[in-house]
Amino acid sequence: MIRINLLPHREIKRAARQRQFNFLAGGVVTLGLLTALLIHSLIAGKISAQAERNHFLEKHITQLNKEIASIKKLKEQIQVMLARKQVVEKLQGNRAVEVHLLDQLARRLPPGVYLRSIRQQNNVITLAGYAESNARVSNLMRNLDASPWLQAPKLIEIKSATVNNLRTSAFALTVKLAVPGQKSQGR
Repeated sequence: MIRINLLPHREIKRAARQRQFNFLAGGVVTLGLLTALLIHSLIAGKISAQAERNHFLEKHITQLNKEIASIKKLKEQIQVMLARKQVVEKLQGNRAVEVHLLDQLARRLPPGVYLRSIRQQNNVITLAGYAESNARVSNLMRNLDASPWLQAPKLIEIKSATVNNLRTSAFALTVKLAVPGQKSQGR
């Protein structure tokens, strides 16, 4: 006898294809989600690693900035100490100059000339005093000009004055200090 299949075979095949499609779609979605999760975890790991490197670099940059600040402070202290050293060396080098200055003034002072004040500002010495005559002041200026320690005497003023009932000439003059062995200016 002939067998007739009355079962809806098309619907069964359609249902089988639908199940297969759903299974494949679920697999693709799952695979997509797993891929997205994997990519997310890789990117998150790289971001975390870069954040750690950035933190490491920031920590070392902060440390280096502190070291740079301490180096700058040390350099400033060195500059201050060098300036002090130069002042001390200058004082050591010039300590005999005042002795020579007073010695030269005593040796070059002619009779009849009396000094009232001696002032020094840098290398300029201002002398003020009394002389028995204008000629004695001239003689003093020639004597000072002949000194190796003094140069370029310049008369500021000379006027008549009376000291202890004696008629004298009050004078003021400047002279430049010239240390032998160093370059002198204005000679």
